[in-house]
Amino acid sequence: MELFYYPLSRYSQKVLIALYEKQANFYPRVIDIHDPFSRQQFKASYPTGKLPLLKTRAGELLPESSIIIEYIDNEFSTGTQLIPTHPSQALDVRLFDRIIDNDLSNQLFKLEQLQARQLDDPLQVKHLENEINQTLHQLNNKLTDNHWLCGDSFTLADCALIPCIMQMRRRFKLYEFDALDRYLHQAELRGAWIQVEEEIALAGNAISSGFRPIP
Repeated sequence: MELFYYPLSRYSQKVLIALYEKQANFYPRVIDIHDPFSRQQFKASYPTGKLPLLKTRAGELLPESSIIIEYIDNEFSTGTQLIPTHPSQALDVRLFDRIIDNDLSNQLFKLEQLQARQLDDPLQVKHLENEINQTLHQLNNKLTDNHWLCGDSFTLADCALIPCIMQMRRRFKLYEFDALDRYLHQAELRGAWIQVEEEIALAGNAISSGFRPIP
């Protein structure tokens, strides 16, 4: 398999966590979407240019982080089972995966865009911060009775959540959410995240032109 991705993208990080959890072998194809040549070269083979993208061993191209993770969870029996076999548990995992992507990661991206463009719109900033905090309360309540987000086991939902909260540590007061704060510290010690964090550090060191938000 080949994974086309950008290490500073939360959705790419989400897929990387899953691949490391599954102990799946893949060829990393890092695409710097801010580099015109790299972007043009990637679009020549995949016109939409969306990342991450998985090229399966059969040559099929799979976009969208959740679809990629569902594919590798079915394809590999090794490592962590990311989507439970029980229907109601699987539905719960998929639900919170969508909540995190739509109500947390995407809203966080909008906030980062305002910051990057230095747009003075305090009302919009406050509105986005309120929406994000509402989602954080929902996740904190979910974690009150669970070790990982959807139970005792690490799942697809955790692959989605960890990249978000790791980027939110400096802006949002996660320590005010007892369960989320506990979750953050245990996630920092998760082997798959440590591997992803190493890639983030390498990619971050290669960028010298300032902060550029990537969803």
